[in-house]
Parts: sequence; structure tokens; C-alpha cells
Amino acid sequence: MDKQNRTQQTENKQSEFDRSTAKERIDRIDPYGFERSEDFDYDHAILTRRSIKWSKLLKGNNKVIKKKYKRYVRKGIPNVHRSLIWMAASGAQAQLEQNPGYYRKLLEGERDPRLEDTIKTDMHRTFPDNVHFRKNAEPCLQHTLFNVLLAYGHHNTNVGYCQGMNFIVGYLILIKKDEEKSFWLLDALLGRILPGRFTVITISLPLCNFRTVH
Repeated sequence: MDKQNRTQQTENKQSEFDRSTAKERIDRIDPYGFERSEDFDYDHAILTRRSIKWSKLLKGNNKVIKKKYKRYVRKGIPNVHRSLIWMAASGAQAQLEQNPGYYRKLLEGERDPRLEDTIKTDMHRTFPDNVHFRKNAEPCLQHTLFNVLLAYGHHNTNVGYCQGMNFIVGYLILIKKDEEKSFWLLDALLGRILPGRFTVITISLPLCNFRTVH
């Protein structure tokens, strides 16, 4: 019994040491540009095991295996695989491949000045505490955010731009780190994953809002 207690104490000390050293290794700012809270849990054992399982599932060939991925998704997608899985599972990757150059055409075509002004109104309001969206950031993601929202407004004129979309797109950009892929993820989310869930109800106002239809 004494031996067992000593073993348990040793393991507890090791666990505390691992968390302490993890705190020293892990940046105060997370991979997406947000500052970690004071009570952030630095014990990543579970996340590490989950990431290993995902790597085995994908087998290094970047293919999603439908047989298991639903169960894995429900438990959480590790950061390293999130971008790939979101694109594949949502159908955004297929749309990207089937429409080469479409996103760029949306940005290079005729622009709606009213749409541009409405989007610009929300630029400085998007994740003001995120280091990547600050005006002095290099690069500043406000430009990328503006492009994606403008392109989608021209792509889906029934929705255009509505207040709140800036946060959705901002998060997609932080995950994808790719302007065009973020656009296709937004299209998948509003056009196929949640069709008819959001409708514009104040189209006469400079800033319209979303109504959730249950």
C-alpha cells in the first residue's frame, strides 16, 4: 500500500510538473490570435491523444474517411486537422475545385458602393482584442475580411451583408488562413448547411440583421 501511495504521489508531482512546463512552453496568445485566460488548462494529454487518432484516421493522405469521422468530429477536431476537415465535410473544397477563378471574378467585377460602405462600418468592430485584426498587425486581416464579405455580398445578393457575418467570416479566416477557402466555407455554411435558417428582416436599413428561423 505504501509503495502504491508513493507511486501515486510521484505521478501527481509529474503531472504538476508537466502542466508547469507546458505553461512555460505555450504562448500567451493562442494560434488564432486570442489571449489565453488566466484559468486556461495547460494539460493537453487528451488533445494530444485525439490528434494522434485523427492523424491515423487520415493516414497522412489528407482524405476524410466517412466511416469514422462523424464520431471523431463529435469529440472535437484538433487544430492541426480542423482546416482540412471543415473544407471536406462541408463540401467547400468541392465547390472551390469546381469553380476555379470565380472568387477572384467577384472581387474584380463591378462593385456596389453601398455594400462596401456597410461592410467597412464593421471592420474595426471585428475581434478588437485579436492581434491579427488590429490595424498595426502585419498582415492585418481586416483587408482579407473585407474581401471575403464583399465577394459573398455580390455572390448572394439576397443576403448581401448583414451585421454579425463579420465575426463568422473572421473566425473562418483565422482557421483557414486562406481568403478564397474562407469564402467557400461561408457559402457552404449559409447556403447548404443552414439553408433558410437566416433571413434578412431589415433590408431598408444600412445595417441589416439576421432572424433565426426555428
